[in-house]
Parts: sequence; C-alpha cells; structure tokens
Amino acid sequence: MTTTEEATEGRVDVVIENFTGHPKSIFDAVEDGVYDAGFSVNAYIPGRFSLTGVAEIPGEISGAESGSVALWKTYEEYFADAGEYDGLKLLGLFVHGPGQLHAKFSVNDLSDFEGKKVRLGGGMVNVLAERLHVTPVGAPAPKSYEMMQQGVVDATFLPVQEQKFFRLSELSSDLVLFPKGLYTTAMSIIMNEDFFADLSEEDQAAIMSVSGEKLSRLAGAAWGAADDAGILEAKEKGVNVVFLSPGDKLVQDMNKLTAGIDDIWMESVADRDVDAKAALAAFRKHVAEETK
Repeated sequence: MTTTEEATEGRVDVVIENFTGHPKSIFDAVEDGVYDAGFSVNAYIPGRFSLTGVAEIPGEISGAESGSVALWKTYEEYFADAGEYDGLKLLGLFVHGPGQLHAKFSVNDLSDFEGKKVRLGGGMVNVLAERLHVTPVGAPAPKSYEMMQQGVVDATFLPVQEQKFFRLSELSSDLVLFPKGLYTTAMSIIMNEDFFADLSEEDQAAIMSVSGEKLSRLAGAAWGAADDAGILEAKEKGVNVVFLSPGDKLVQDMNKLTAGIDDIWMESVADRDVDAKAALAAFRKHVAEETK
C-alpha cells in the first residue's frame, strides 16, 4: 500500500511519537492540536462514538480485516452525517481481532466466569460482562499485565496478539478462543482539522487517497496477522490454548447469553439521527462479503 509520504511525494512526513497519557486523551490532544494525528479506542470516550459500537456487538466478526472494512463502509453509508467526529478529521476506522479470554483459571462452563475479576476496556463488552456475572475492572489494555501480575484481576478480555505484545503468556494459564470471539473494539484514526485544512488541496487529496477503506483494511489486516503471532507465543510458553468450535456447548451457551445485545446497541444510539436497524443489517452484509 502507498504510504502518506509516498502519496504526497515527501511533503507530508509521518513521525510516530510515544504518548504517555491515558489513551482516552488522544482524541482531545489531536483536536486541540497537541498532535497532528493519532488513533485510540472509541469506547474510552463513553457516549461520543456510540455508532461505531455496531462493530463491538459480540459474535459479529471472525477477523479484524473484514470487521474493519465493514465498519468503514457502514460509517460512510449511515454514520458520516451524525456528527460524532465533529472537530476531527476521520481518516480510518478499524477493529482488533476478536477479543478472547486470557485467564489464570480454566473455563469448562459459563459458571466458571462467575465472580471472577476481569479487566475490560469499555463499550458493548460491558453488557457481556454483566451477563457473565464477572466483576468488571475498567482499565486501558496496556495495564493488563500489571493487573494480572498483582492479582488485581483474574483475567482480561483482549485480542490474541497480546499473549506476545503485552507478554500475557507469562501470566495466563489458559487462552480460550471462541470462534467469533467475545467482543471486539472499534478504534479511530484521526487528524487535526486545522492541520488538514492548511495542507494544499493536492496533499489533502493524496492523504485521503490512502485513507478511508484502504487505511481501515490495512490496520485491520495488521491486527489479524499479529493474532497469529500471539497464538504461537502462547503455545511456546506453555499456555493451555483452547480452540472452541461452533458446536461446543460452551460456545452455544455463550451465543444464548449474548442474544439481544444487538438490540441494546440500537437502543443506545436512539438519540442519533440514523437508521440503526438498517446500519446493523448493512454491517452484517459487509462482513459477510469480506469473509467469502
């Protein structure tokens, strides 16, 4: 894929800087011009980016790339005029791979979740946590290692890649993989509006030529590939990796438990001027097209 530097013939350079604050403040930092661009988790700002929660409904996607492209297409068709990104220039949307269970305990039945302390990042997964009767502990994903190591939580819900990149393979006894995961998380790639406006029309067009669906697909594909590395890392470190199948009782019971969460998402965006039911149907159609 063509990079921003290549598209603008070197006139716009991308420099990655380490952000030391809470990830939720990245949106404000970009909007206020502290940074020209960035990305972060939508659920860290409850209530602002509710529409993209369509991609966070449990059981909707089986891969990060297909989910990311489906989310971008649905945004363009149904969400773009809703104003959730007012003050920001949206360049792309993506989801991580299906969120799975990284635990210090084994799961043979849904009752094994009851009373366990689980780190969550927010969003639609909170509904699932409530139904599982776990004790939710809200925290950014990078805190997972520290919280599991110190016994603050018994588990964390995260994509498989974090067995390697957050070193959760050092702390997990079990990695339980549901066919379509337990949830996913929507994230936004954003740019400061004034920075974008100050660029020449040529450079604006060049940046958008490598953004949108292309950037969303690229980000999703990268997360998907990283999940494969996470599984290998878990196996190498001796983690009990449990691959569940659609016909397994645990999966069927989880499907029953998550039934109706799509209705909860639609209710949560009732104050937005969008056809939530049609948007959900479109998202599912796009996911199916991308996974053929």
